[in-house]
Amino acid sequence: MKSEEIKQSLKLFIVLSRAYKTLHECTNQFFQANELNPTEFAVLELLYHKGRQPLQKIGNKILLASGSITYVIDKLEKRGFIQRVSCPSDRRVTFAEITTEGEAFMDQLFPQHEKQLHEMMNALNSEEKEQVIILLKKLGLSIKDLSY
Repeated sequence: MKSEEIKQSLKLFIVLSRAYKTLHECTNQFFQANELNPTEFAVLELLYHKGRQPLQKIGNKILLASGSITYVIDKLEKRGFIQRVSCPSDRRVTFAEITTEGEAFMDQLFPQHEKQLHEMMNALNSEEKEQVIILLKKLGLSIKDLSY
């Protein structure tokens, strides 16, 4: 491997990491201002857009360890944003479902979140955004194929 290519890979990693850190910090501030943490928002967003979900599947869908899901669900349930619903055909399965109150909260919050993300990404035009999406997907998929 050429030394310049290695340096370029390191630089790409640093640039990606810094961009992610900045995006993450901005969105976290938004969530905190709305008395949520990122995981709570992710669960609410999943239920808001995809509807009722088995508790056992939520962790994988939002990339969170299953042990943490119970804690997050408990917190959201106490706030009245979600409820647990037993599966009528399988007693082992419990669903999380967004409540009317949770939906009203997300009806107000999600458009603000979308607007904030759009403003943060506005340094890129539509074609550049599409290029970045394609390139990052390519990078992510290629990394999955490597074994370390």
